[in-house]
Amino acid sequence: MHAGVSYSLKEFLLWTRRNIYKLLLIGIIPTVLYEVLGMEWLAIPWTVVALLGTATAFIVGFKNTQTYSRTWEARQIWGAILNSSRTWGTMSRDFVVNNPAKSKELIYRHFAWLTALRYQMRDSRAWETANKIYNKEYKQFYVIPEKETSLESELAKYLSEEELKYILTTKNRAVQILSLQSKTLKELTDAGSLDNFRFLEMEKLIRDFYDNQGKSERIKNFPYPRQFATINSLFIKLFCILLPFGMLKDFDKLNETTTGFMQGYMVWLVVPFSVLISWVYTSLEQVGESTENPFEGSANDVPISQMSRTIEIDLREMLGETDLPPALQPKNNIIL
Repeated sequence: MHAGVSYSLKEFLLWTRRNIYKLLLIGIIPTVLYEVLGMEWLAIPWTVVALLGTATAFIVGFKNTQTYSRTWEARQIWGAILNSSRTWGTMSRDFVVNNPAKSKELIYRHFAWLTALRYQMRDSRAWETANKIYNKEYKQFYVIPEKETSLESELAKYLSEEELKYILTTKNRAVQILSLQSKTLKELTDAGSLDNFRFLEMEKLIRDFYDNQGKSERIKNFPYPRQFATINSLFIKLFCILLPFGMLKDFDKLNETTTGFMQGYMVWLVVPFSVLISWVYTSLEQVGESTENPFEGSANDVPISQMSRTIEIDLREMLGETDLPPALQPKNNIIL
């Protein structure tokens, strides 16, 4: 997530520069063929390009709306996790009678669940775009905490050695950690340290955690439909290729009314203007693409690592601890 005022123009141009290089080539070739080699038959009616551009604008707008919805839903899910986690910390501290060690165990195991879940969310998928060259090179400007340390070393901070060994052998570690939480609540109830009403209230929270984990997994494991992504990309490429061909005659006609040093050379303005218009479309496509998968580790992701650290600080303060981990800080205005 970008935590500053906005991306600078320099950053945005750096991120999209490869598209600019391609668009320059696409604009120069038809202009040279038309003006230098006299292949005037290459010019196509502007109406054709305008109709295609309108259709492309609609589908680009549709995709960006849908990909933003995916990111916003992910933010709402993790906002709910944050709120429920604070409630869990309060209940773990106050509902368990005369057993502060178990209260701490429940809270620390919750940290383990958050850790396992965020590591699962950072796993890569075939359709994700974080490893595309223009996104991959941008990773040098920020930190992905899940790529800095191993899951095992992080879980070891919160789980006993026996539980850690068990959790590492399971497929869905976050699910099994919540299962251990429920098992502990049952043991506390049987021992008389937790009454039935409070047991049910804490089980409801575990159900909420399962629910929010499932929602996160739904976004992670189901991409923006590939048929829409494919046609969006094809429409933009087709529009960018045809655009300079549709501008040739219109700019050539400007020579009839132009005087001065540009007289006779107006057709060369096809290159910068076609690049500018096409760049708007390709940039919208790239922005939508970077918003599509809110957990993949890109600069525009939901900051689940920061939110997990915030939860840990809050809950450890509830336990009266003073040796707290530092809050995660943005690097170059990017925080995950």
